Amino acid sequence: MLAIFDVEGVLYDEEYLPLLAEKLHKEDEIWEITKQGIQGKINWEEGLRTRVGALKGLDQKVCQEVADALPIMTGAKELCSVLKAAGWKLMAVSGGFTLMMDRLQKELGLDYVFSNELLFKDGKLDGVIINVDSDKSKSAKIKIKEWGEKIEDIVCVVDGANDVKLFDICGLGIAYRAQDIVKDLATTTLEEKDLSKVLDIINKHYKIQLETVSPA
Repeated sequence: MLAIFDVEGVLYDEEYLPLLAEKLHKEDEIWEITKQGIQGKINWEEGLRTRVGALKGLDQKVCQEVADALPIMTGAKELCSVLKAAGWKLMAVSGGFTLMMDRLQKELGLDYVFSNELLFKDGKLDGVIINVDSDKSKSAKIKIKEWGEKIEDIVCVVDGANDVKLFDICGLGIAYRAQDIVKDLATTTLEEKDLSKVLDIINKHYKIQLETVSPA
């Protein structure tokens, strides 16, 4: 069994680039492009390059500090620890960046993370390498094949238009506090801001009984 997660707005309770933009007082500009990308109104890759371009010259230390301060979503740790204990594999596919993923991977016990790479030159933000584009399923398929996971055993939890291709490769697609376009394509939706509620959906769908973990 495999659970695939989007990161910003799902595993993290924040969007990274708009927070960075606050440092340059460009949050309105960045949030506008972010929103259009999430809603599928603009080419996602182009939007990402534009956003990173607008933040060019930001100090690498600042970029790392903002990443380190991103809050983990309510219920994420509980959900991941229950799934791990039940022998599930956990994957995150993020349009975000490696510098925000290391801590997340450690804290949530993720087996694999796909993300993009911010480029720095002389300690200043200089650009982006896009490894994960608007078709996130391309990245996910690499590991699905390697791990030999069957489509019906895969659960995806996502929130944005750039995530919907993941629904093509899973048996259970969950729209978590998501855009309307995502809700329309999902198997089911979760509006409550608590990721551990995904366990109830999984239990019902697979007719299994994953226990919620009580702290030792």
